[in-house]
Amino acid sequence: MSQRDYYEVLEVSNTASDAEIKKAFRRLAMKYHPDRNPDDESAEKNFKEAKEAFDVLSNPNKRAAYDQFGHAGVDQSVGGGGFSGGGFGDAFSDIFGDIFGGGGRSRVRKGADLQYNLELTLEDAVKGTTVKIRVPTLKHCTTCSGSGAKPGTSAETCSTCGGHGQVRMQQGFFSVQQTCPNCRGKGTTISDPCNTCHGAGRVKEHKSLSVEVPAGVDNGDRIRLSGEGEAGDASAPSGDLFVQIHVKPHPIFERDNADLYCEVPISIVTAALGGELEVPSLEGRLNLKVPAGTQTHKQFRMRGKGVKPVRGGPIGDLICRIVVETPVKLNAEQKELLEQFAQSMDKAGKKHSPNENSWVDNMKKFFEDMKS
Repeated sequence: MSQRDYYEVLEVSNTASDAEIKKAFRRLAMKYHPDRNPDDESAEKNFKEAKEAFDVLSNPNKRAAYDQFGHAGVDQSVGGGGFSGGGFGDAFSDIFGDIFGGGGRSRVRKGADLQYNLELTLEDAVKGTTVKIRVPTLKHCTTCSGSGAKPGTSAETCSTCGGHGQVRMQQGFFSVQQTCPNCRGKGTTISDPCNTCHGAGRVKEHKSLSVEVPAGVDNGDRIRLSGEGEAGDASAPSGDLFVQIHVKPHPIFERDNADLYCEVPISIVTAALGGELEVPSLEGRLNLKVPAGTQTHKQFRMRGKGVKPVRGGPIGDLICRIVVETPVKLNAEQKELLEQFAQSMDKAGKKHSPNENSWVDNMKKFFEDMKS
């Protein structure tokens, strides 16, 4: 018996939970396993010490005795530090599966989950819709009812594992259980396979499904359709189908969670004098009042005209971002009028362009500071 403190051996505190103790032992067993450290006596010693500590601390009765009396409280019960007690088999099976690639227990296999990428318009994502999709999948063979055996015959007990789905194999100085290589854990083999599925029990098919898309979904959201994935083994459940949402770019709107954004170009005349504009929303046309002196990047928020989130919460807003357009392709008369306008602005002084004048003042100060 090791005389080191068992908690110290596993590198955990004396208040560690069962899960923490199991995790610590797994880590040490993976590190010091003799088959990973051939001819390393110190690794073998550390492995046995960790195994002994886990055997005691994973057993509630042994751990209580150890906490009260130390090594003396578990000396008789531990003996050589065997493989019994406290869920040791579960952890040991998991660890050897990691090391040797084997399986701990035979079990029927659930069908694989599938993913379908669904593209939606922004309108459909916001308002919700119903979409028909066609999905390639594996379904139980109807000829053999998923058994894999030709009708009138049945699967036979595996001669290698005797129907257990596992075989015991020698690994170094002890033995471990691994998934049977002959039946792959099923416990049965098929000598006369089904002509339709060739013994697989499943066949490739396409199935059509109707997907209810709830209002308010967004990029990255997933809709789960339980049991619509691939078929599992004959007695196992099917997997699930996950519909991944992808929202197409919109020519007018951008979405940010529950809010919608759109850019609204206006002329310099409207920006200067103000006016009323018609702007779009997903509900139809809206009127937007633009005050005189509106600058580029000014935002106007229209409450409740955004998106109702799929997971609940208040409806978002529609945010209109103003972009003042510079006129292009001016004729001679228009250019002359603008020059007259510029001269009029110069005579008026700085009061009509506060942002420009503020910027010029800051620039002058910047260069003066550089000189000093």
